[in-house]
Amino acid sequence: MPMLGDSEEATRLQAARDLVQTQPDLLDDALLGSEVNNHVHTIYSFSPYNPTQIAIAARLSGLRAVGSVDHDSISAAEEMLEAGRIFRIATTVGFELRISFRGTPFESRRLNNPDMEGSAYVLAHGVPRRFIPEFEPLLAPVREARRERNRRQVQGLNGRLQNARLRELSYEKDVEPLSQVHAGGTVTERHILYALSLALIEQFGRGDAMVALLNDRFGIALTGSIAERIGDPGNPHYAYDLLGALKAELVPSFFVPPDETESIPVEHFLAIVNRTPAIPAYAYLGDVAASPTGDKKAQTFEDAYLDELFEFMADIGFQAVTYMPPRNTLDQLGRVSKLARKLGLMEISGVDINSSRQSFNCPEVLKPEFRHLIEATWALIAHEKLSNIDDTYGLFSPTSPFADEALESRITRYAEIGRAIDPGDPWSIHVDGTHISIQGKDIS
Repeated sequence: MPMLGDSEEATRLQAARDLVQTQPDLLDDALLGSEVNNHVHTIYSFSPYNPTQIAIAARLSGLRAVGSVDHDSISAAEEMLEAGRIFRIATTVGFELRISFRGTPFESRRLNNPDMEGSAYVLAHGVPRRFIPEFEPLLAPVREARRERNRRQVQGLNGRLQNARLRELSYEKDVEPLSQVHAGGTVTERHILYALSLALIEQFGRGDAMVALLNDRFGIALTGSIAERIGDPGNPHYAYDLLGALKAELVPSFFVPPDETESIPVEHFLAIVNRTPAIPAYAYLGDVAASPTGDKKAQTFEDAYLDELFEFMADIGFQAVTYMPPRNTLDQLGRVSKLARKLGLMEISGVDINSSRQSFNCPEVLKPEFRHLIEATWALIAHEKLSNIDDTYGLFSPTSPFADEALESRITRYAEIGRAIDPGDPWSIHVDGTHISIQGKDIS
């Protein structure tokens, strides 16, 4: 349905209502499995999908729950929540930031950021609806600082393009129009490289000519599956695959480190997030042997000092660790899970979809050793909806009526509540002490 991809949020949501009116079979829960994905990017950072498209794509993929998290932006959240309600899929919302660890024991270590040391990607998961506007004073200056840095990065890339005898890019004409910066979105390095990909395709076409161009002008020798994809002119994901090939090689040549306005100190991030019921989470990356999206080189990250890092994160106020099961080995994930349980960190999973090639599915969570990630998702959903009513009912609230329970017990309790919430009417919850009722039914 083309209107689901309209540039206006109101039009997209109305198209969603019209779709379920004309095709009610889309809402047949018998078509759903047990999978969940809490880490999908939208057009408000970098993605082929707006929040409405994500909600229906997730449902058609058989997911029971889906969550949006954008870099430097939470502008997708309201649409994500409403689209989830329309398509009757459980939702959760949050945002992702790149923050600084200056002044900590990790300021000169590589954490989960391939581009620089002493810097890490972190998330605020489970942001209650009424707190969404409260994060804009944090995020707006970050986006503006990144916008200015991106202008300098395009200038740096243009130097490389000039040397390669290629047309230079205009930040204002080529890059920013690909974003939602006018609607509270951000511009990322991927936007810059997507603009370059589109320009190269327009100039040189697809297939073998592009493979030769990358080798001759950029010194990028493609091999394996990425060579096959760029060599295939009929590849429907061509621009995204080209972006991936360029990102792995070009970003270091034009990357400008963020300043303190854009990459805020970790203590500043935690102080703001922990004033709300939102759950601050460290995003584990782990040593990379092969990148599922083709845009990361083999590289070492946190694994050599993971115990020390997780203990530090727990001590300074992080409440969760988030990770992507398809990205890591079973040994890596088993170690992360064991450490998280030891330190009382919630485990949250997802796949950071930012390419049309990627699947919404995450079958790894169906494996026995990772079924607890499904429970955690339903607990996250309950946390978000309950703390929207009253901060006291946040999963980590020290004044919660369930605060004396171990985290594992609380997650089990909240997961039961999350499953009981009607995704088509997620706000029909009433709380009174330890009594929680949904649509008049006591489930506590």
